[in-house]
Amino acid sequence: MSTRPLRILALTCSTRPGALGPLVGRWLVDAVSSRAAELDVEVVPVALGDLGLPFLDEEESPASGVYRNEHTRRWSATVAAADGFIAVTPEYNHAMPATLKNALDYLGSEWAWKPIGFVSYGYTAAGTRAVAHAKQVVTTLRLVPTGATVAIGIGDAVVDGRLRPDAGRGAAATNLLDELVRLAHALRPMRERGQADSVPGPLPGSYARRLTPHDAPEVTVLQRCCWTEEAVANDTLAIAPLHESPEEVREWLASWHTTGVWRDGRLLGMVRTRTDGTDCHVGRLAVVPDLRGRGLGRWLLQAAEAAAGPQCRRILLFTGTRSLRNIDLYRSAGYRTAEPDSPDGTVCLTRELAGATG
Repeated sequence: MSTRPLRILALTCSTRPGALGPLVGRWLVDAVSSRAAELDVEVVPVALGDLGLPFLDEEESPASGVYRNEHTRRWSATVAAADGFIAVTPEYNHAMPATLKNALDYLGSEWAWKPIGFVSYGYTAAGTRAVAHAKQVVTTLRLVPTGATVAIGIGDAVVDGRLRPDAGRGAAATNLLDELVRLAHALRPMRERGQADSVPGPLPGSYARRLTPHDAPEVTVLQRCCWTEEAVANDTLAIAPLHESPEEVREWLASWHTTGVWRDGRLLGMVRTRTDGTDCHVGRLAVVPDLRGRGLGRWLLQAAEAAAGPQCRRILLFTGTRSLRNIDLYRSAGYRTAEPDSPDGTVCLTRELAGATG
């Protein structure tokens, strides 16, 4: 499960003047605020009426991802940055409002593999027929609806334009958020595999992408898992990856090009690179212990080499002088010892790139 904070959009769907949508939307955000803080979730209210979306006016199909209009690009960026949604919707003539249908129709891949929950309101059916209608549409977009919902009967719940206090309704909202968060975490690997910068990984079901500062918690865990063995092999605890805090990891993730391999939300391995003139520095090559010997380390090393810019003429890396498994891997890939062992117990290995001179 990811330790990254989740971003949930609470979509107020009604745009009718004087509608109850804003009132219900504010109630929802207030009702789940305490639980959201416990779950490290950001619940962001978004009113569809504030987006300035006319009826779908893009020339290309939303599946193409080609957007001509600025209002579409803004909406695309908002949805793409979210991990899930709660639609606060009325029921109009046994269906969801046209505003919600239109907002859904504008986009394609931005919705995929994200959960959506519903808070409905109405008279006879408390808006439940709007939810049934919406679920037919959202599943086509590969959104995943929650089983938990909140249905508010206006006749009983609204008094003098205000929602009557109701502990059961508040508990239902909390249950909805809980289920939405569980689904958002579970669906994260599906979302990431569909990202433009994601590529197939070396193991079945795995994928690779560039790591960002948001991945610092997972990287911290991987480092402490992998470098414990290095500490034992080299008889020293003076190994930086063992002691770095998530904040320190976050800092170097911002400046190094780091590739990570994931499967089912688990970080399986990583490697980082940085260019300095005509040299490319490679480091922090790590593979989880239970998957070693399956070619993942060699694949990551090749990925690091491929990330070297055209100006690079030499690749340098360091490992412990007693890290024999690492040294064997690097030498089999064409690396050679560059200099005598350093006083700090590390050895430098280098490989000249094709076309290098001197």
